[in-house]
Amino acid sequence: MVTATSSRFPARTLAGVIPVVAAAIAAAGCQSESPAASQSDEPAGPVPAVHLLAARQAPAGWRLLTLPDGKAVLAYPPAMHRIEGDRGTVSAVRVSSSGGYVLYLNATPRQSKESLSDWPDFRIDHLTDEDASTARLLAASHGVRFLGGTGNCVIDTYVTKIKAHHYTELACFVQGKTGSSVIIAAALSADWKSDSAMLMRAVAAYRVR
Repeated sequence: MVTATSSRFPARTLAGVIPVVAAAIAAAGCQSESPAASQSDEPAGPVPAVHLLAARQAPAGWRLLTLPDGKAVLAYPPAMHRIEGDRGTVSAVRVSSSGGYVLYLNATPRQSKESLSDWPDFRIDHLTDEDASTARLLAASHGVRFLGGTGNCVIDTYVTKIKAHHYTELACFVQGKTGSSVIIAAALSADWKSDSAMLMRAVAAYRVR
């Protein structure tokens, strides 16, 4: 997508790697949602409302990754570990016994023409420009509070061009006082019920400066 955490795993998606699902948004202040996705596209479990994404400090014991430009800090739980990626980005993952990624968090500085005003359209357009054969917006929320700033978030679903993997992601564009960045949170759809709360917690702890 916009950048890559490595030559194998794009930073803002895990296209072509594993089917993923992320925590979601939809509540007061949201745009109207698209029609319900097909069974293969839907997250395995209820979608948390946006009011559950309340900015707060990371739990004790969580680790912190600061963007190289110093303008944002990504928190991740002990169940995940850091991976190296493209210059300027930070990422953390949890890997299955077979070596596949089952949890994914990434933060990337603003790379292109992303903005708070056009984030929903930008995200969907970007997906289809890059790795997605189809992409569809499920919900969008504006004015989400983050530690040190405000963001706009989308939940979208898409199908990768390679191997036709189905993904759902939570993608937030967050504006701080000194810069803007994007945070992505994703997990295997089969693990949605058990992992979505932790992913939401990580996004809620995202700090911008």
